[in-house]
Amino acid sequence: MKAAVFKAAGSPLVLEDVPDPTPEASDLILKVGACGICGTDLHMSENTDPGVGWRVLQPGCVMGHEFAGDVIEVGREAQNRWSRGDRVTALPWIGCGECSDCRAGRGFRCAQGKMRASLDLPGAYAEFCRVGAGEAVRLPDSVSFREGALVEPLAVGLNAVRRAQLRPGDRVLIVGAGPVGLSVALWCRFFGAQHIVVSDLVPARVERSLTLGATAAVDASEGNVREQVADAAGGQPRVVFDCVGMPGSLQLAIDYAPHDARIVVVGLCMAGDHLFPTKALVKELEIIFAFIYRQEDFETVVQLLGQGRIDATPMISDHVDLTAFSDAFEALKQPNRQIKVMLEPN
Repeated sequence: MKAAVFKAAGSPLVLEDVPDPTPEASDLILKVGACGICGTDLHMSENTDPGVGWRVLQPGCVMGHEFAGDVIEVGREAQNRWSRGDRVTALPWIGCGECSDCRAGRGFRCAQGKMRASLDLPGAYAEFCRVGAGEAVRLPDSVSFREGALVEPLAVGLNAVRRAQLRPGDRVLIVGAGPVGLSVALWCRFFGAQHIVVSDLVPARVERSLTLGATAAVDASEGNVREQVADAAGGQPRVVFDCVGMPGSLQLAIDYAPHDARIVVVGLCMAGDHLFPTKALVKELEIIFAFIYRQEDFETVVQLLGQGRIDATPMISDHVDLTAFSDAFEALKQPNRQIKVMLEPN
């Protein structure tokens, strides 16, 4: 099969022929219908320091963990639950299925688990990929593969908003209008926040946020952000989400937050940072972190998509095939107007 292969940090992905995946007893093989490019992959493809980044990629691995596709092969122990032609998305890991973390739907903490983009579990920047039958989630016929590939970032946002303990009528500030920030905006609206203000340095992104739940958008390159937020929301926010994941973004959230606010850090910063904690202390801020999601979050997102109760398609800004994928991936490392670019390999 064709796949976009990682060779070295800072080098473009290379389209190569690699062996087709084969299922273990409890696995499925998918023909990839769509796979989103994630900012985490962009960061990991540049990282060489195991002491700073979350993971250091091994040469020869294949990334891609936001995907959906058709089942084309079923392992012998999964044949009572899955069939060829089933349409699925899947969590980006395969756990043991027996430990307390797997039973809680948090297989990414499984001591025996395999994370996608490792050499033994290639990702979906490819024509086909292997998934665990226990980590697969069936897609309704009404949910397209593009929407199925959005389930993962939507689950990230759902987990973050749940951890924020939103109350109906809350004022919210979302710093960063990338896919994670837009997902957070969607869920803030779904759970009843009254004022949802999104700030970003890219006007096209903040404008897109208005189609995904934001009630106001702030261009962070112009004027005082805190004043603009208060004007737009009729007061200061009770919850501030840091959805940027870059050095300095948490300090920005601290600067923007009023006294007694809650800050939820969602953006994955894969570099060292510097904070001025006195500001957070004097304001008596509560700072919590939201890393990923549970399996039930995936299932909830799929159910709501199937019922038409949420629509995340405005997040999709472009799509490419495998021949154009490496160039599209590299372009996203530079300042751009894109939000979610989809690979459609077949």
